[in-house]
Amino acid sequence: MAKDKVSAEFGELLFTDADMQERLPKPTYRELMQVIKDGKALDLDIANEVAHAMKEWALEKGATHFTHWFQPLTGITSEKHDSFLTPNGDGTILMAFSGKELVQGEPDASSFPSGGLRATFEARGYTVWDPTSPAFIKDEVLCIPTAFISYTGEALDKKTPLLRSQVALEAQAKRVLALFGREPHRVTTTIGPEQEYFLIKESDYAARPDLILTGRTLFGCAPVKGQELEEHYFGAIRPTVNEFMKELDDELWKLGIPAKTKHNEVAPCQHELAPIFEEGSVAIDDNLLTMEKMKLLASHHGLVCLQHEKPFEYVNGSGKHNNWSISADGRNLLEPGPHPEDNLQFLVFLAMLVAAVDEHADLMRMSVASAGNDHRLGANEAPPAIVSVFLGDALSPVVDALIKKESVEAAEATTIDLGIPQLPPVLQDNTDRNRTSPFAFTGNKFEFRMPGSQQNLSDPNVVLNTAVAEQCERFVDYVAARSDEPFLTVAMRFVRHTFRDHQRIIFDGNGYSSEWEEEAHRRGLPNLKTTPDALAALMDADNIALFERYGVLTEAELHARFVAKAEQYAKLINIEANCMVDMARRLYVPAISSYAGDLATAVAAKAELGVASKAEKALVARLTSGIDAVWHLADELEEAASKASAATNPAEQDMLCRDEVIAAMEALRAEVDALEPVVGDRWWPVPTYNTMLYYV
Repeated sequence: MAKDKVSAEFGELLFTDADMQERLPKPTYRELMQVIKDGKALDLDIANEVAHAMKEWALEKGATHFTHWFQPLTGITSEKHDSFLTPNGDGTILMAFSGKELVQGEPDASSFPSGGLRATFEARGYTVWDPTSPAFIKDEVLCIPTAFISYTGEALDKKTPLLRSQVALEAQAKRVLALFGREPHRVTTTIGPEQEYFLIKESDYAARPDLILTGRTLFGCAPVKGQELEEHYFGAIRPTVNEFMKELDDELWKLGIPAKTKHNEVAPCQHELAPIFEEGSVAIDDNLLTMEKMKLLASHHGLVCLQHEKPFEYVNGSGKHNNWSISADGRNLLEPGPHPEDNLQFLVFLAMLVAAVDEHADLMRMSVASAGNDHRLGANEAPPAIVSVFLGDALSPVVDALIKKESVEAAEATTIDLGIPQLPPVLQDNTDRNRTSPFAFTGNKFEFRMPGSQQNLSDPNVVLNTAVAEQCERFVDYVAARSDEPFLTVAMRFVRHTFRDHQRIIFDGNGYSSEWEEEAHRRGLPNLKTTPDALAALMDADNIALFERYGVLTEAELHARFVAKAEQYAKLINIEANCMVDMARRLYVPAISSYAGDLATAVAAKAELGVASKAEKALVARLTSGIDAVWHLADELEEAASKASAATNPAEQDMLCRDEVIAAMEALRAEVDALEPVVGDRWWPVPTYNTMLYYV
């Protein structure tokens, strides 16, 4: 029964290929497929027919409005709803939707981050239908995925450069495959984003201004119990959480989102959802929808979904692992096969991936840079800020042998005998998993583990796609320059030299160790620990040339993204600083004072009776000195935040936030957190980690 229900409901709110075939005339459907799959220009007559079919489908599903659903530089999604209603002039109405309305919309471009591309008075911008991503219905609104550009055509969103990077990669990858005698119709990337998140009780969330305003706890001492017992990971799911997960699955399946795996993560009240792989831009659209649904549906169960990278200190943060591969007509080009040492096409693409990551490690790090992710990277299953590539036991020996010009022997596939006749033998994978590696090969794909949980994955995939496109062109040029030699000889030499020249990026060890940080420095690998360090890569001349060469981003668009990211970092830090000052003065100091006053009254009462109270006296003195320290440190934080806010240059503002504001924030937190364990629970003004992480 459940199977029939899921099958019947899957994709019911998605305008699928089957819906288009059913509702569009066959010639129109064929034309639309040429637009989607071949990049043919869209004819307005075709758009009108698609719009009519889409509207009729949406009305049957109960929709009353439509919206162009887009991804501005905020990283989240935006929408403006318009009804299908059109007055007839005689008191009646017509429900109408034209091809023009489908293809192009006009939101206010000046009210979104533009990095200086648009002035406040220059409001006009355009949303443009992306037919490669299916329309869907959400809250009785027909949502049409779109790109978002300025009046003069610059990309003001995350999707436009992503689609451009996919075009560039497809074009260059086809040139590579042609050298192997293959002419695929489509070359696409596939992505499987693993989404981590926390769930806490609504009542606890409502009592924490820092969670409401910043998404993370700015104060809080270590809980009595953290994750040291390691019993939460894959543990039994709480009934309330399970009900939330079931509703989430149902809603995602209706939208055609292939949610597959759900489980408890390592930290208390942390969880994960992983979908089946989809085409690149569609997977990112679906991940953004998933994040939105998580937040909405959690409230149905008295919960709040936290998607910040580090909502709680002392336990794991949350990431979003970007599992990436590349396929030609559905065939995975990163599938090594049983004998990868003999699979030249695979070795070429593997070598190009290694080179792409090495040459653009700074951009890879930049692509995941944010104030929230800075707290997460470097521990608790999050990779360090040093970008490296993990190949594993099966491929590393192959690469080493190629570099040394030795006989290549791949590791044999083995089985593990458990010594229990009733249990089947275990087939060992061709590589282990390295949770400390930023970019790890995991069998037939690469897992980029650095993105943060609340990130739009377009940024890292734009970098990855473009960097790989560059390496594809490099391979084609390398072969062309040696046309008098046999292709197999030239291709194998390319593989060997590429691995040799980029061997420094390959590391299969512990990314958390101090020895690796020293070794990475010796190898010349960048270690960009903070967002201000990482953002500079956007303005590097070579990086600008890379994006411009492949038509992904212009210098103006890159500068705009640098400014937008820098401003967002400073604004987030400023909000956190202001929130800390406010909480210190209006919550913590009054609460601690109240407790100290009650203790002092008790001490005085005991003194009148001639009873000694050494512990209480010492505690009153500690609380009093703590109150003075908290007040003083709040003043210092306010001063540091004001100084940073007064800076007019975004880069300078970011540096002040990193070096002075964050240091003042840490000092204030340390003093408040030190007082938490000595203040009576009844007086403490907010829920503690002990309460929030272990709700029933």
